Amino acid sequence: MSKKLKIAVIGCGGIARGCHLPGYARMDHVELVALCDIIPERAKELAEKYHVPATYTDYHDVFNIPGLDAVDICTPNYLHSIIAVEAMERGLHVFCEKPDAVSVAECERMKATAEKTGKTLMVMRNNRYRDTAAYLKKYIADGKMGDVYAARCGWIRRRGIPGRGGWFTTKAQSGGGPLIDLGVHMIDLTMWLMGNPRPVAVSGCVYNKFATSEEVYDSASASHGDRVKGGTFDVEDLAMGFIRFDNGACLQIEFSWASNIAHENQFLELRGSKSGCAWSAQENRLRLFTEEYGKTVDITPATDDTRCTPIHEANLRHFADVLLNGAEPMFVPQQGLDMIKILEAMYRSAESGQEIRL
Repeated sequence: MSKKLKIAVIGCGGIARGCHLPGYARMDHVELVALCDIIPERAKELAEKYHVPATYTDYHDVFNIPGLDAVDICTPNYLHSIIAVEAMERGLHVFCEKPDAVSVAECERMKATAEKTGKTLMVMRNNRYRDTAAYLKKYIADGKMGDVYAARCGWIRRRGIPGRGGWFTTKAQSGGGPLIDLGVHMIDLTMWLMGNPRPVAVSGCVYNKFATSEEVYDSASASHGDRVKGGTFDVEDLAMGFIRFDNGACLQIEFSWASNIAHENQFLELRGSKSGCAWSAQENRLRLFTEEYGKTVDITPATDDTRCTPIHEANLRHFADVLLNGAEPMFVPQQGLDMIKILEAMYRSAESGQEIRL
C-alpha cells in the first residue's frame, strides 16, 4: 500500500485507549493525524504516547483537518449518530464504536446519510473476527450444520457494572444498560453466523435490581467508564428476551451487568438440522454436536481466540482495507438498523408486557 489512510479519533476514553489506538499504532498503512476529547489532558497524554500531531476538544474542528479521510468515533453512545452524520456530510468516512445509535430514528438517519453521500459507514463488530467465528462461518457455509433454525446467546456477569453513576448507567447518554452495551456483541455474532435473517418480532423483560447495591466487582470489564459516586443509574442490569426472524428461526438472549450466577460467561449456541455448537469465551472452547455412523459425536475444534490478531484491531484493519483497497465490507448499515430495531423493541416489550412486531 502506498497511500496512508488519515484518521482522527474522536473520544479518548477506555475503548480508544485500550483497543483503537494500540491497533492503529500497529498499522503501517494508517496515519493518526488527530485526537479529540472534551478532557484536553486526556487527548494530549495519548497524543504524546502515540505520536499524534494534533489534539482538539471540539469535534467540529476535526472536520477541517486538510486531507483527512475518516473519523473513528469512540464517544458515549448518544453522540454516535450525531457525529457520524455530520462527518459524512463533510465528506468523511466513518468508523464508529457500537452501538450504532441509541434509537431507530437516529440509525435510519445514519444509513440514509451514508447512502446519500456515498461514504463508508462501519460500526464495530469485533466478535466476527474471532478465530472461532471464522471457523464456524465456514463450517455453516459448507452446509455442515444444515438449517440453523434456533440459537441462544448472551453475556452475563455476576458483578461487572461499568462506570457506575456515569454515562454508562445514564439512559439519556447510553440508551440502556447491558442489553445495548453487551447485547450488540453477541446478538450480532449469532445473527451473522445464522446468515443475517431479518428480525420480525421481539419480546423481553428488563430488570434494575443492583442500582443501590454495594459496589462489589469481579469482572475486569467493570473498569470501563468513569464512575460517579451518587450518580445516575436508570438503566437495566439484566435483560432477557426472544427474537423471531423472517425465515422462521428464533434466538434467545440474556445479558447482565450484575446477576446472582456462578460466574461471568460470554456464550452462543446454534441448533442446526445436521449439527449444533456451543461456544464460551471464558472457556475459549468451541464444541460441535453431530452424528456419525449411527452415533452421536462431540467434536472440539482446535480454535483459539487468543492466538489471532486482537479482534478490535482486526475490525479496524478491515475498515482500512475497504477504504484503501475496495474490499467488500463485512458490515453494512442495514445490519446496524436491524440491531437497533431489536434493542428498541426489547425495551418497548419490557415496558408493555407484549411482543413487539417489527
